[in-house]
Amino acid sequence: MGSSKASSDTSLSDWYRVMKPGVLSLLQVTAMCAILVHDLIVWNIEGRSSFNILQTTETMAVVFVGGFLTAGGAHTFNNVFDRDIDPMMKRTQSRAIARGAITPKAGFIWALFLSISGTLWLIYFANSVAAFWAAFSILFYVFIYTLWLKRSSVQNIVIGGIAGATPPLVGWAAAMGDAVSLTNPFNLGSFLPWLMFVLIFLWTPPHFWALALYRSEQYKEANIPMMPWVNGPNRTLTEMRVYALLLIGIAAMPWLNPAEVGELSAYMYTLIVLLLGIWYNQSVIKIDIHEERDEDGRIPSAAQSFYVSMQYLAYIFISLVGVLISVEITILFLVIVMMRVVSNNSRTNSHTEPPKASN
Repeated sequence: MGSSKASSDTSLSDWYRVMKPGVLSLLQVTAMCAILVHDLIVWNIEGRSSFNILQTTETMAVVFVGGFLTAGGAHTFNNVFDRDIDPMMKRTQSRAIARGAITPKAGFIWALFLSISGTLWLIYFANSVAAFWAAFSILFYVFIYTLWLKRSSVQNIVIGGIAGATPPLVGWAAAMGDAVSLTNPFNLGSFLPWLMFVLIFLWTPPHFWALALYRSEQYKEANIPMMPWVNGPNRTLTEMRVYALLLIGIAAMPWLNPAEVGELSAYMYTLIVLLLGIWYNQSVIKIDIHEERDEDGRIPSAAQSFYVSMQYLAYIFISLVGVLISVEITILFLVIVMMRVVSNNSRTNSHTEPPKASN
């Protein structure tokens, strides 16, 4: 159990790091891209005069601040409630609340302040629907994932992924402005933000399990029912590959209407996301649970898949913005994606070469 009395070495960085800023950055990318995609689609349909770069930038700034506060609040709550198990795991034992730098009471108050201020910020500067989805994410992450599923179900990451999939909904709702339905937060005027939601939801399990594969002993010691140690690494790999294939299926769906954005851009985006899906699938398929651990105790192929997954998600959203700006950017991004795939394959193949025999 974490200390109830704060140590004297508490710093401003402790209050910042307890919000898990590293996790926040990728979530913010998806929210920012959702705003840009919404406004660029309107621009493609209604003409150049409909795109107001200052208004779009303002919306992005509002959502960035609101998302940073609300997600930071949810993560701080997680640190408060996990203070008894965080010291048992190497990757979490240095967290401020776990090591006593911040008291649980102070952490709880900080989390409450962040969550409430972030929600109110979105209500005032965006709209109530954007605030609804941000608040929903906090409540789901804290009560459904942290307090219930994390310690009771092997599907904790799967179901808990719902909370992490909401940033595009927040961004899209904010971009809609007064056009959003205040009485029905599920009606966002398009299926596109929901495709983004589903994509992140399906992406979360293989992304996180790649990390859990070589940290299963830590989760076991903390009695967290993570898939790799409960059902075994082989079952985990099988499910990771299923989710990775489902991501290709989602990517193959018609995300963009050719009549709205042009046939070339629509079809080019489908090609890009399929290439990205194949690239990510290869990283999952190549995970070798019997591979020799590196100096940090990691399975190199699993660690590689973990990092590829983050790039994959970012590229999916960034490329969606690119194809809506111009065909030239679309083609350039396609070349970059292809070069990235080839580079990753070459690097992975070099890592899998058998070691030379020692004298």
